[in-house]
Amino acid sequence: MSQKPLALGADHAGFALKEELKRVLQRENVVFEDLGTHDEGSVDYPDFAHRVASGVASGAYRLGVIVCGTGLGVAMAANRHAGVRAAPCTDAYAARMTRLHNDANILCLGSRIVGGGLAEDILKAFLATEFEGGRHAKRVAKIEDCA
Repeated sequence: MSQKPLALGADHAGFALKEELKRVLQRENVVFEDLGTHDEGSVDYPDFAHRVASGVASGAYRLGVIVCGTGLGVAMAANRHAGVRAAPCTDAYAARMTRLHNDANILCLGSRIVGGGLAEDILKAFLATEFEGGRHAKRVAKIEDCA
C-alpha cells in the first residue's frame, strides 16, 4: 500500500512560495497533490484552506501545507474542520514542536513573512517530525473536546 499524499494549497499571495515548495517536495520524493490556486489571479484564501483541511480531515491526505500572505487566515479557516490542527510557523523549531507536541497535521506559511530558504527549512522540519504521543496525547484530545 502506498503512502497517502500530502495536500498543498495557496491563495494568490502564496502562489509563488507554493511553487517553490513543490520543487522541494519533488526533490525530497514526497508525494503531493496541488489543490490550487494555479496562478497569481486574486482568489479567496478560505477556499483553498477548506480544500486542504477537508482532505486532511477525511483522511484522503496524511498532512497538508497551505500558504497565504501571513499564514494566519488559512490557519483560522483550516482549524474550523474537526480533526484538523493547522499551525502557522515562522521557524523550523516551531514546526518541529507543533508536530512533536501538538500533532499538527497542517502547516501554514506566510509568503510575506518567510522567504523560500526559510520556508524550505520549516517544511522539512514539519515533515521529518512525528508526534511524540505520551503525555501530549491527552492534551491534543482536549482540543476536540469543545467541538
